[in-house]
Amino acid sequence: MKYAFIDQQRHEHRIQAMCRVLGVARSGFYAWCRNKAARAAREERQQAFDGQVQEAFEDSRQRSGAPRLTRELDGQGVSANRKTVARSMRRQGLRARTSRRFKVTTNSAHSLPVAPNHLAQHFEAEQRNQKWTGDITYLATGEGWLYLAVVLDLCGRKVIGWAMRGDSSQVGGLFHVMRGARSTACGGPVPREVVGPFH
Repeated sequence: MKYAFIDQQRHEHRIQAMCRVLGVARSGFYAWCRNKAARAAREERQQAFDGQVQEAFEDSRQRSGAPRLTRELDGQGVSANRKTVARSMRRQGLRARTSRRFKVTTNSAHSLPVAPNHLAQHFEAEQRNQKWTGDITYLATGEGWLYLAVVLDLCGRKVIGWAMRGDSSQVGGLFHVMRGARSTACGGPVPREVVGPFH
């Protein structure tokens, strides 16, 4: 505190006189000045390093923690260990976003009716609108779970219809719509056998 005061007033008063009045040694003040320059240089290096850590963190879409960021920075020629990167992340309040662990919810051991397998594993079609198939799945997104339903024409594996909603019952309706519709994209009537697990 005294050294900082002397440093602030050094252009107004003699250092020797201020040291005598405040009861500190001149050698102590000059040592403090040298340390001050070292501290300023250290803080400058720290700020530059924090910027590199933040940039690598943003490049990872905020998903990488200290171990992965350390490897990434090492690949860029920035030398740092995991603890140094972790401290930088704490200083800046950077926390990696964690993905929720996928939980299997499919249960094949049930007494519910199962859709018949009309294709019997024959997934080739010689012409358009001969065989259609569909499926429904769910995806983890930033908005939560979304359900995706897709209908394919097996001739050329072309997607001829799809729907994505937050409720599985909403996307399941795509199958019925496609079954009762006329295909304008491929031309001709909808095939009799449209296969899909969502009825």
